[in-house]
Amino acid sequence: MSNAAETRLWHPFANMADVKQKPFLVEKADGVWIFDEGGRRYLDGTAGLWYCNVGHGRTEIADAVSRQLRTLDTYFVFNDFTNTPAELLARRLSEFAPMESAKIFLTSGGGESIDTAAKLARLYWAKRGQPERIHILSRRHSYHGTNGFGTSMAGIETNRTGFGALLPDTTRVAHDDADDLRATIERIGAGEIAAFFAEPVIGAGGVRPPEPGYLEAAAKICEEHGILFIADSVIGGFGRLGSWFGVERWGLRPDMITFAKGVTSGYLPLGGVAISGAVADVFWEAPGNPFPHGPTYSGHPTVAAAALANLDILEREQLLQRSGELEKPLYDMLCKVAEHPAVDHVRGGTGLLGALELAPALVEQDKTVVAKAQRAVREHGAVVRPLASALAVSPPLIITEEEIGLLGDSIVAGLDAITTR
Repeated sequence: MSNAAETRLWHPFANMADVKQKPFLVEKADGVWIFDEGGRRYLDGTAGLWYCNVGHGRTEIADAVSRQLRTLDTYFVFNDFTNTPAELLARRLSEFAPMESAKIFLTSGGGESIDTAAKLARLYWAKRGQPERIHILSRRHSYHGTNGFGTSMAGIETNRTGFGALLPDTTRVAHDDADDLRATIERIGAGEIAAFFAEPVIGAGGVRPPEPGYLEAAAKICEEHGILFIADSVIGGFGRLGSWFGVERWGLRPDMITFAKGVTSGYLPLGGVAISGAVADVFWEAPGNPFPHGPTYSGHPTVAAAALANLDILEREQLLQRSGELEKPLYDMLCKVAEHPAVDHVRGGTGLLGALELAPALVEQDKTVVAKAQRAVREHGAVVRPLASALAVSPPLIITEEEIGLLGDSIVAGLDAITTR
């Protein structure tokens, strides 16, 4: 794309005044690499938007999609309609889920999954004769997508501001303090609260692993007060934290789990909610209790076929285990980079993701320094994700230790460039 040709594509989260005449055009991708229109390659240090877990260019997924398009390209699963790929995917995900008799509600992505879980939580209590239980708790720094409930629950304040009145009856608690969760429940009243949403590792809010014991304590507090515990595993699932849904490493058995991203490795848009049998039974066992909610593309057969092929790769190549093996090498690399004077500290060590918090003085001096750092790293051959005051990495699970080293070299070179400037 010529720099003289102004784009007509409105980019999410972008300052279009800066982007409109100089977008970065990605032409193709293979493995852990992406290529621009000039053929230059860049290490994909973020796996797209935290999702391309099996890496780019997997012909197995492309072939599965092609076969399905030639058989049953698209159809809905409303009412009593269904299709084979959606049925197979739901059964497989149910078997992976760490709760009893899990049911799977499919969506088109993470934001839809959050809205689905929030609406289902409120309706669950209404069907249980407690319609007053509508309040939803989430954590500061959390990101739960940009749909209605997700925006209202957001713990990143910049994602909540400027839109006018948001959905009421949502409250944010400290991201790392179970006592604050308990105190908030006591202040609001457990009988008013439907659910508590928690990312196992907070992603877009800065890559913040949980404090030791926090998630277990939060889950216990919810159980004591009869509040639904909903894990947002949109980023953490399908190997990113070393297991299918990310929560298993803490022994958690949530009432619901939202998922997306890694379920197809981003090859096609898909998300969903895994719902425990105890919650689902209210709707599945008693007649006359429909869930009046559903995205158009829920259970899309071609998307489900892509997910099934992706799950095959994750299992066959043991990428969940590989994620665990690479967790320490990635964190060690980030700790080494954190010695750079432009970096204040590193967050990570839990899963194949991490973040480098830039020095506060640097951020205070130049509010655009994170974006500049991200571009500088890209100029030196790697893609990292700019957050509020940090650079985040979450590479494909197929990355090698050598490539992790190359990622670190590119980050250091980019930080050298911005400090020199």
